[in-house]
Amino acid sequence: MQIEDALRPTALIDADHPAVVAFAREHRGSAADPVEQAVALYLAVRDGFRYDPYKLDVSHEGLKASRVLADGHGWCVTKAALLAAVYRASGLPAVVGYADVRNHLSTERLRAAIGTNDYVWHGYTSVLLEGRWVKATPAFNASLCAKLGIAALEFDGRSDSLYQAYDPQGRRHMEYVRMRGEFTDVPEAQIRADFLHHYPTLARLGRGDFDAEVAAESTQPKT
Repeated sequence: MQIEDALRPTALIDADHPAVVAFAREHRGSAADPVEQAVALYLAVRDGFRYDPYKLDVSHEGLKASRVLADGHGWCVTKAALLAAVYRASGLPAVVGYADVRNHLSTERLRAAIGTNDYVWHGYTSVLLEGRWVKATPAFNASLCAKLGIAALEFDGRSDSLYQAYDPQGRRHMEYVRMRGEFTDVPEAQIRADFLHHYPTLARLGRGDFDAEVAAESTQPKT
């Protein structure tokens, strides 16, 4: 992969979209240090947009980075795309990466709707800082993590930031089952095909209030 490929806008990582450019300019701060800018943008994407799996949209328009800005919410794939886009808009080379994961802290309704705790194409962002690529995962906003009883995932710009295997209570949290690699644009056709294959009941997902479900279930004993 050429560095130039990790800097240019693409169909879905639309780093040249006016709203993306404006968001990057507003939130990267005045520091000249790329690491400080990367951390500031990570926090802005992580906490500025609610994680909402009930509004999952795998259409071409639904997978665009700028869609998160328009909607005010996203999920792991689109929030990772947005983070890559604002990095590129700030002159920081960035790509999107994916893993298949086993998430032990979803909600009962979400598990019932998709029929599994296994999630394919879980998204993260990889950014080039100080000569090395580091991973950042902006999916779960801090307020949601507080309801889950887990620490919000931090990113220091120097080490990989992937979800914890266990939560503070010792419960299994996130298992990375398979790393799928990193891409200069969101591989929408493969994501769409795999979602239809692995989640045939996805159409039953419907509307829901994920934050409310998490808050309600967090008060119940878990093993």
